[in-house]
Amino acid sequence: MELAKYIDHTALKPETTPADVEQLCKEALEYRFAAVCVNPVYVPLAARMLKESGVLTATVVGFPLGASASEIKAHEAAYAIEQGAGEIDMVMAIGLFKGGDRAAVGRDIAAVVKAAGNHPVKVIIETCFLGRDEIVEVCRIAANNGAAFVKTSTGFGPRGASVEDVIAMKEAVGGRCHIKASGGIRTREQALAMIAAGATRIGTSAGVSIVKGA
Repeated sequence: MELAKYIDHTALKPETTPADVEQLCKEALEYRFAAVCVNPVYVPLAARMLKESGVLTATVVGFPLGASASEIKAHEAAYAIEQGAGEIDMVMAIGLFKGGDRAAVGRDIAAVVKAAGNHPVKVIIETCFLGRDEIVEVCRIAANNGAAFVKTSTGFGPRGASVEDVIAMKEAVGGRCHIKASGGIRTREQALAMIAAGATRIGTSAGVSIVKGA
């Protein structure tokens, strides 16, 4: 299996520097990862380094809390695309979902999908805060509102992805969108387990060691 094509090579920590992003992009070009995923301030740098390489520039919206107004998320997505982003990883309105306002969650996702145009949107559902039935429900909301992917985690919650999360997500979307597993995936074995469960993309800062099998 060519693991590199599954990986979004990621650097989203607050202390990430331009030099870190440059190194991330060099590694992505060397190993032919699917994408790099960086904070919005670094989209122009990553897009410039990855131009015409086939490696996509992804960025995050409403990150990491999902608590921005929908209008702000939509504008953030549109601006990131203007700056060169090819994919958008948005955090859903977690608190609104937990509070029972499913319609608002759907509108929030739909606003970002509309702003992104033909650029894929990955909806981060932050599975650490959800029970299995909630995971299934929110994945269906995301799929119904145009998400290209549902994604497990920001990496900032109390836990990251699990195989059980991915299985539940796959059941929920029924092939209508892809699944990205992220958060705490550090080894080749973990990545392969997520893919076997149904993930078609892996978000990790350990992409190099994963593909090298270290």
